[in-house]
This record gives sequence, structure tokens and C-alpha cells, in this order.
Amino acid sequence: MNRNEIERLTAELLSGRLGQAEFIAALTAPATAELGDVTLDLDRRRRCGFPEVVFGQSKSVETLSRIFHRLLDEQQRVFATRIEADKAQLLVREFPTARYNGTARTFRIDCKTSVSPCSTAGASKDAGSTTGLVSIVTAGTSDMAVAEEVRETADWMGAGTDLIVDVGVAGPQRLLGKLDRITRADAVVVVAGMEAALASVVGGHVACPVIAVPTSVGYGASLGGIAALLGMLNSCAANVCVVNIDAGFKAGYIAAMIALHKHCPA
Repeated sequence: MNRNEIERLTAELLSGRLGQAEFIAALTAPATAELGDVTLDLDRRRRCGFPEVVFGQSKSVETLSRIFHRLLDEQQRVFATRIEADKAQLLVREFPTARYNGTARTFRIDCKTSVSPCSTAGASKDAGSTTGLVSIVTAGTSDMAVAEEVRETADWMGAGTDLIVDVGVAGPQRLLGKLDRITRADAVVVVAGMEAALASVVGGHVACPVIAVPTSVGYGASLGGIAALLGMLNSCAANVCVVNIDAGFKAGYIAAMIALHKHCPA
């Protein structure tokens, strides 16, 4: 830990925003944990505001269990993505307080203390409280798996979410009826496949960042989401930026950071 980090922690302690126990824990906590085939980053919450998120795809139940236990031992909340249903069924037996979203394929476990989205120093927050608003807009119901990953991610981080489904450009009047909700958001995530024109249309209606998520939904010429990706990258709406194909987690994380920092500036 460098001098600037120690000075920041000391200032948080003196101001009362950080308790003595959290201060000592931050100074003495190991940076990593060696868990066999995994090197777990235990310092991510202090550096970046949130614990390390686990990419569950291809990891065994045994490996996931070791990771989850260690995070909980460190009083860090668990969030894992791309967890298959059969693995989740076994993990829920071991972690009965966990929440699994089968559509999003996300797995969450809260711990006794949670981290405020407005503080990287470990201040507590009331369970269920949210800060800022992320609107999640889908072109069609076929985009729901990715949209749910967005929603779960933003919710885990402490941002409020509003999911608006099936308002693609094939029926533009549907979007107009939802604009009063969308324009209230601090950040908007647009999830769309096929030609993915919805991102540009939404971008032309709002005064906040729009994070576009191309999905792999579509017929052969959509090329598994490549057409949607290129369409979003070529958006003429100045407030639209793009993440990878089906990358709901990345979009949700960025959108939540925008919403949280707007209401809780560092």
C-alpha cells in the first residue's frame, strides 16, 4: 500500500466515514489469496470500489465454492456471471442464502456487511438501498438474457434499475410511449440484435450516456452479433458507446458506475 492510499484511509477514519475495524482490516488485508487453480484478488474492493466478480463459465463447482467461501470470509459480497443451472443447483445447496437468476445466469450471495456504492472505503449501507438510475431497454424479448445480466449487475452494485422490454424499431411507437421513463435515467443500456438500430434512436432522445450491447440474436447475415456490433459502432448518435457482443455484465457495470458517481461524486 502506497503513501497516498494510507493518507486516504486515514482521512476516512478521522472523518468518521470509516470505522476503526475497517481501517485496520484495510491496512492488514492480504492482496491476493492462492486457491489452487485460482489467484483471487482480495484488494479489488478497496482499489475499484467493488469486490472481484467471478466469471463462472467453465469453472467447476468445487472451484466456485472455494472462491465464494473466501470472499465471504473477507466480508465481500459474491457476484458471479455465466453460471449454468446445474452448477447453480448444487451451489445453492451449499449457500442457501444465495440468489440465482436463471435467465441472466448470475449468482449472488450477500454477506453480513455490504459496501456503500458511494464509498470504496467499506462504509455500510442499508440492504436494498439504491443510488441513481440505470434504464435497460431491449429491442425484443429475445434479448432478455443479456438484459437480465445488465440488470443484475447494476442492482448488485447498488444502482436503481428500470427494465423496458420489446421496444425495437420495427414498431417505433412503442419506444415513444416509454420515453418518460427512459429520460429520467442517469445512464441507459440498449440491448439489441439484428441490425441494432435501437441504440441510435434512443441516443437521439436522451441527455445521458447510452451503452449499447449488441446481441447474437438474428438470422444468418447477423453473423452471431457482428452485424449488430458494427451497426452500433457506426452510430451517428454522439452519446452512444459500445461493448462486446452479449456483454451484459460489462454494460451494467459501466452504467452503474456512471449512475453512482453522478449522485455520489468522489
